[in-house]
Amino acid sequence: MTSGNWFRRRLIEPFLGLLKQGVAPDKLALSLALGVAIGLIPILGLSTGLCALTALLLRLNMPAIQLVNYALSPLQLLLIIPAVRFGEYLTGAPAFPITIAAGMEIIAQGPLHAIETLWDAILHAALAWIVLAPPVTLVVFLGLRPLLTRYQRRDSSR
Repeated sequence: MTSGNWFRRRLIEPFLGLLKQGVAPDKLALSLALGVAIGLIPILGLSTGLCALTALLLRLNMPAIQLVNYALSPLQLLLIIPAVRFGEYLTGAPAFPITIAAGMEIIAQGPLHAIETLWDAILHAALAWIVLAPPVTLVVFLGLRPLLTRYQRRDSSR
């Protein structure tokens, strides 16, 4: 199985199926855009709950927002350190030492010490996400809305 087939079968076809079930293109585009933004929050363990809460409050499509959230998990992990660095840049803070040795030392001293030590890095990453999430959401939404509308029109004319 090629990665293109997997991508189409696991991601594209479920979204297109939602359109066939009557989900409005605007709502689906917003669900997907917010799923991208929330799915990339650089604090592990928050995205699933935030996606669920957002979908409930805004009456968005829960499967769509969660599917995007889960699909972006590997990218979320890859972007944590760049988010910390961008947050440090925004605040003018010195760079937090991110090395394997420093990580092992933090872990060895227990979870409370880890939280105390990593708190500034977590806040810097969160600041970067707060700054970048709105434009990312807007770009994804504005990019998907016309595509989904066009697909729905084309599919309903068949």
